[in-house]
Amino acid sequence: MTFHIITIFPESIKSYFESSILKRAQKNKKIKIKFYNPRDYTKDKHKTVDEKQFGGGPGMVMRVDVIVRAVLSVLNEIKKSTRTKVIILSPIGRQFDQKMAQKWPQKYKDIIFICGHYEGIDARLKKIIKNLKLKIENLSIGPYVLTGGELPSAIIVDAISRQIPGVLGKIESLEENRGLGIPVYTRPEIFMHKGKKYKVPKVLLSGHHKNIEEWRKKNQKS
Repeated sequence: MTFHIITIFPESIKSYFESSILKRAQKNKKIKIKFYNPRDYTKDKHKTVDEKQFGGGPGMVMRVDVIVRAVLSVLNEIKKSTRTKVIILSPIGRQFDQKMAQKWPQKYKDIIFICGHYEGIDARLKKIIKNLKLKIENLSIGPYVLTGGELPSAIIVDAISRQIPGVLGKIESLEENRGLGIPVYTRPEIFMHKGKKYKVPKVLLSGHHKNIEEWRKKNQKS
């Protein structure tokens, strides 16, 4: 799977993708992450990506012509198909969840992220993308507003990538199969803090696999 991130601040998240599991996943060619700076698709000497909004109002709006050129640049690199999806990171969008993270690696080959800034993106963008016969939607990572779409794009890329076979190691895969929200423990078996003992549950030390799985199911948080 290839993730295409359109952002005016690529340096803000590049370092995250250049470490740990996601770095290894790229090296092993399990995923690709590419960046496109809208400033590279401007036609004025100041590389202007935003303008005042028609009708008045505070703040600036990202220009539709610049973003469209960036999207077309991505499409020139890939074979556009039903397995291509465009996402506008926006607080008004549908909230991203684990089910999407699990489903999308089988459904899509290329995901294009458009990271908004300022007061948002010219509303005509969505209509233009739809006219290109591409799937597009607004997507959010939670009921709050951020300064831009870079952090949400990084979170979504991370969540999707770990669902791709070969990205995680064996231990992480087992954790994934057990589900989310299960309490986990490691050494020391007994930890002393301010005169109080903090112990690992006895069942986890028993070696009785059936009892351990039952305990995990009982203590899993939804």
